[in-house]
Amino acid sequence: MISSPVRLASATIGRAGYRMLLNCPPRRWSTTAAFKHLDKLIIETPDDAMEIASRLSASEQLMLKTALDDCLTKKEKGKVEDLTPEQVKGIFLVNSIPFIGFGVLDNMIMILAGEYIDQQLGAVLAISTMAAAALGNLISDIAGVGLAHYVEVAVQRVGIKHPVLTAAQLDSGKARFATNAARAAGLTVGCLIGMFPLLFFDDDDDKKKKEANKNKLG
Repeated sequence: MISSPVRLASATIGRAGYRMLLNCPPRRWSTTAAFKHLDKLIIETPDDAMEIASRLSASEQLMLKTALDDCLTKKEKGKVEDLTPEQVKGIFLVNSIPFIGFGVLDNMIMILAGEYIDQQLGAVLAISTMAAAALGNLISDIAGVGLAHYVEVAVQRVGIKHPVLTAAQLDSGKARFATNAARAAGLTVGCLIGMFPLLFFDDDDDKKKKEANKNKLG
């Protein structure tokens, strides 16, 4: 038994519904423009399906009908199309690049914040280098919460889009493996790149500054 938003949309847009929708004047100029003005694309009720369908032009409604019929036919036959190499590459790309940005920001902020706390506040607060690193990691995590949105926006502006997949394809083991592998690889690369601030630190100068701060307090 098929239970999904697609089935609900198809049930709502039946033969009679399609005739009625073809006579509805489109409220938007194109599908892209229409979807940009929708508050949600999740179909939970027949009204949601009707709202989305009524915003499409006659040709777009026919294309939607064809796509829904194809999806229902494939589900009824129990066939799940295997992912193509291009789709796997798309999944890997769209999941790895954002995590490269996350890794760069996370490690860079952690190193800079930890170094500052260790040199400027370490002696005052009487904390160890590891404690300073832990506080730097805390600051990095908090900053990551606020910067995650901007990383995603930047990736979208580059033009990287998720490949069009069915629900069964997204739930397949191959898609999940590609997603997790891409995130792990992206995070690894990002963290390695984010270590670049260490190139500008001089351990001898750091030790001298720390000893000077301790002597002043002593």
